[in-house]
Amino acid sequence: MFESIKVYAFVGPSGTGKSYRAQMVAGEKDIHFIIDDGLLINDNKVIAGESAKKASTKIETVKKALFLHEDERKVIQKALKKYKVKKILILGTSDGMVEKIAENLGLPKITKIIYITEVATDEEMQTARRIRVTEGKHVIPVPTFEIKKDFSGYLLDPLQIFKSKGKGEKPYISEKSIIRPTFSYMGNFTISDSVFRQIAEYQAEKMPEIHKVLKSRVQNYGEGPIIYIEVSVVYGYNIPQSLKEFKARIIKDIENLTAMNVIKLDVVAKNIVFPEK
Repeated sequence: MFESIKVYAFVGPSGTGKSYRAQMVAGEKDIHFIIDDGLLINDNKVIAGESAKKASTKIETVKKALFLHEDERKVIQKALKKYKVKKILILGTSDGMVEKIAENLGLPKITKIIYITEVATDEEMQTARRIRVTEGKHVIPVPTFEIKKDFSGYLLDPLQIFKSKGKGEKPYISEKSIIRPTFSYMGNFTISDSVFRQIAEYQAEKMPEIHKVLKSRVQNYGEGPIIYIEVSVVYGYNIPQSLKEFKARIIKDIENLTAMNVIKLDVVAKNIVFPEK
């Protein structure tokens, strides 16, 4: 089915930093597609799959990572066809694991296996392993923005990367995503309230109708946040319609970018600003 795809693999014990270094290894081989823990990643974007780290048990994690479920295999295979993949890098903990993934997905035999010991020192691997064991952290080689809503409640430190270039510009992404597996004993996470304000301010910069975010208040619950935002609006626009659109944009960004589900969002206009002539 995929005879023309050149398959590479990146192998190392669990928790030694494979995912963290995956983009570097792929870049050296001019590979733009990565298979990691059930996900198909194109450069910095998740294009198919569901992370094995979302699984409720370690056994199910292994099944998802190996694509033992037919429906999960088909999703990846469909994406491989759609994107006309020429090269791919499979991440795994052993030669047998990456070979099994390639076989299950109908990919050709692996051309070359790169080992973590070739790109990381013993000290670096020990540090990565210690963090995995003591803090339950796992890196996915994509920005937090690309992590699906399925991770709601399990992301860790997700939005240190959210930075705006200025009005009308898209935010830039400078870090990878760190998640905590659902079966981890470490529990859930909380996001700083400033994250939600940053998202609101970013959307305000994109809307000429919204002058400025004045105040924000967040109540965090297990199922998601309740958010209250006060803004100043610009005279001359349809204020109710502008606030409605502003609210919809913020909810969409929060749910798509932080993987949290918004329970309620209130946006209130507290001030009107007259545009300069």
